[in-house]
Amino acid sequence: MIQFSNLKKAYGPNVVLSIADLTINKGECIGLVGNNGAGKTTMLSLLLDLIEASAGSVSSKGELVSKSDHWKTYTGSFLNEGFLIPFLTPIEYLEFIGGLHGKNSSDVKEFLHENANFYTDDITAKKYLRELSAGNKNKIGILASLLIKPEILILDEPFANLDPSSQSWLKSKLKKLRENGITAVISSHDLNHVTEVCSRILLLEDGIIVKDKNNTEEMLEELESYFTLI
Repeated sequence: MIQFSNLKKAYGPNVVLSIADLTINKGECIGLVGNNGAGKTTMLSLLLDLIEASAGSVSSKGELVSKSDHWKTYTGSFLNEGFLIPFLTPIEYLEFIGGLHGKNSSDVKEFLHENANFYTDDITAKKYLRELSAGNKNKIGILASLLIKPEILILDEPFANLDPSSQSWLKSKLKKLRENGITAVISSHDLNHVTEVCSRILLLEDGIIVKDKNNTEEMLEELESYFTLI
């Protein structure tokens, strides 16, 4: 479903990501792990055509993401608060995102009702996004990525700044989406969460995939040992 081919991103002589060949199949939930600077956000940014590759390509359902906009119709994503529009309220922002995908105010209201356990009154209050806490900004971004009912979901550090109840809700939601066949790529520093949710783990180090394994009961221990030894 997603194909990386001879992909490279460099800044001058510094190569920050190099992926010769990688396929993410339909229905897989990929956990992307690695230390700061490993290339995780760069990889997601290239997948979403937010930055230009130095070489190679990324394709989604056979279409190059750098040459087509069609993939945006079925891809939900949230990497950071830069995706948000600070002078809108949360409801205005969700209605804006929904409108891009043919949804109206009633659709947004129904969606929020269905996912009411994930957010607090701050999200429905008439506050601007710039006034919200980091955790609530993260929740709005995640909700916006889910609003379009995506076939592909891309999230960078979705558990960051969330309270324990919200983390639990999100894990349950991601597991349900996985069961329903969604394809997801989730970057996280939290090894417990990512191994609990994902079906396959990619470990990046210095821009290179050093582990690519299906998730097992031993995966958490294996990852913890890796990051202890390096």
